[in-house]
Amino acid sequence: MSTTHRTVLREDHEQFRVQVRRFVEREIAPFHSQWEENGLVPRSVWRKAGDAGLLCCTLPAPYGGGGDFGHSAVVIEELARVNATGVGFSLHSDVVAPYLMAYGSEEQKQRWLPRMASGELIGAIAMTEPDAGSDVKAVRTHAHVDGDHYVLNGQKTYISNGINAGLVIVVAKTDPQLAAKGMSLLCVEDGMPGFSRSKPMRKIGLKGQDTAELFFQEVRVPLTNRLGEENKGFGYLMHQLAQERLIIAIRAAASIEAFLERTLAYTRDRKAFGQSVFEYQNTRFRLAEAKAQSTMLRVFVDNCLDLHLQGQLDAERAAMAKLNASEMQNKLLDAFLQMHGGQGYMVESGIGSAWVDARIARIYGGSNEIMKEIIARGL
Repeated sequence: MSTTHRTVLREDHEQFRVQVRRFVEREIAPFHSQWEENGLVPRSVWRKAGDAGLLCCTLPAPYGGGGDFGHSAVVIEELARVNATGVGFSLHSDVVAPYLMAYGSEEQKQRWLPRMASGELIGAIAMTEPDAGSDVKAVRTHAHVDGDHYVLNGQKTYISNGINAGLVIVVAKTDPQLAAKGMSLLCVEDGMPGFSRSKPMRKIGLKGQDTAELFFQEVRVPLTNRLGEENKGFGYLMHQLAQERLIIAIRAAASIEAFLERTLAYTRDRKAFGQSVFEYQNTRFRLAEAKAQSTMLRVFVDNCLDLHLQGQLDAERAAMAKLNASEMQNKLLDAFLQMHGGQGYMVESGIGSAWVDARIARIYGGSNEIMKEIIARGL
């Protein structure tokens, strides 16, 4: 992958990489194009990933794999290497599971986390609504207490893992008069009356990722399914967003490195006007720039990863990582596609799909405009 010497990952991380790469090449890469046509990754793949130890790596025993976020980074990188963007392992393992670990009761942890680590139970988080994207404070989904249940009403959209998920953490207002200070996180389980989903949403990219609208009509959610304290949800969300943004940066950096390698190989092999495309100065200069930029990004992302492993990654630095990595990924993949010529526009080349899939990185996890706002606060 990267030619940069990486000190952030230990020997056990790199040994784990061998295991992950073998799994990805055997169980994911050969089938991913079919999953993109289907708009869904089979649940059986999740169970195989659980058996192989690829899910919920950071959770301590007895809940999960007992590793750290370095192991999660390896999974993210290896999926990015083959552009397996339909596989929602990271959302499940590194976004949803940490909420349960950080704010869940012991009963909740025992009930859900081991099943998530095994792949039996797939997780999702539902924040975005038709009128509330990056502005989480604007959510309209609401819930009120009725006896020993919350009664939940509302709608969520663009929810990743939305079809396969058996457990959804729903952001809802439990005291609308308090605005952001009146939000709670409610865990909705598959089969609860009044909980329904749309068909998989059609997207220009991430076609294998099961994205759906979720509907909640008088859903009775037990009080015991609330995550953490009532009306503390907004603070919980803000605390966890740094890791989500680091995930996007890690994925982008690995994607750039993988497709730089592919483009180097293609331009050396492809002949035009009696010589390889690589032999043209313009090609070499553009690839040299890409390598320089990719290497610089790798150093910064690994620094952020190191800080995160030490519990020191702050919101501003995570925003910088997400902003720089996603912008660079979009720019460089576009350049790589151009160097492939017409072949790059064909689905089987891989670069075209990666180029389209990368576009969402500037939008989700908080749009890049929001990242600039966060960074600007520290000026």
